[in-house]
Amino acid sequence: MRLGVLDVGSNTVHLLVVDAHPGACPLPAHSHKAELRLAQLLDDGAIGPHGVDRLVSVIKEALQAAEDKGVEEVLPFATSAVREARNADDVLERVRAETGVELQVLSGSEEARLTFLAARRWFGWSAGKLLVLDIGGGSLEVAYGIDEEPDAAASLPLGAGRLTAGWLPGDPPAPDDVRALRRHVRTEIARTVGEFSRLGTPDHVVATSKTFKQLARIAGAARSAEGLYVQRELKRESLEGWVPRLAAMTEQERSELPGVSEGRAGQLLAGALVAEAAMDLFGVERVEICPWALREGVILRRLDHMESA
Repeated sequence: MRLGVLDVGSNTVHLLVVDAHPGACPLPAHSHKAELRLAQLLDDGAIGPHGVDRLVSVIKEALQAAEDKGVEEVLPFATSAVREARNADDVLERVRAETGVELQVLSGSEEARLTFLAARRWFGWSAGKLLVLDIGGGSLEVAYGIDEEPDAAASLPLGAGRLTAGWLPGDPPAPDDVRALRRHVRTEIARTVGEFSRLGTPDHVVATSKTFKQLARIAGAARSAEGLYVQRELKRESLEGWVPRLAAMTEQERSELPGVSEGRAGQLLAGALVAEAAMDLFGVERVEICPWALREGVILRRLDHMESA
């Protein structure tokens, strides 16, 4: 069947269309996305009228794209920006009333667990104990385990979009602001390290998300055009060298780096600070980039339910 996953994230609304059936690898058929940056449209903790109008409009466009591509079922979900909005219930009701879509709001733990499932299926059982790191627009997810369900999962309010909006107003940012954000990020991550370190050393460390992919690309990883199956990694040593360089750049200068989109360039420094802190505090020298993440995890969970039914 042809499935569509409608991901209302903190940065984008993304419709991913795949051809899938139980027991097979989901094959991407179409991608439709729109930059929304909900995490930066919050006004006093609520998504303002303009943000809601834009969200409704973008979801309607995505539904039309799904219809055009012959999608049988759309799996709609929302993450941290909607989850944490003070007016989340009102936003969800308006989306339902005007589009017919009932967004499932995932908890941070659910995000981490579904992303872990996707990484486990991608790398397989031979990867052993997995540690998975995912930096989104609104939150950082961490999960660890040896099965398809992680033994530990955490979600921290350390998304690249959220941190950029709240901590880095300058372009380029002031050095004092960068240092303050670095301290904040490391303090938040350090609170969770013990929960994971007691479970032992992972056999394989995996990173997902656009932020990690872009950081790996500027550090020398293969271009996306070379395909999903090319191994890509990010070394902590390389990342530590790039952080001060990114801090000294303007948003425009970052957008000219290989693999960095104009829409994400402003968030790249905050994402790099989170990635560097996570790798350092968890004692990770390198991460392998996983092409699958939350959207694929949602698809895989749906296929599992279909198979069991």
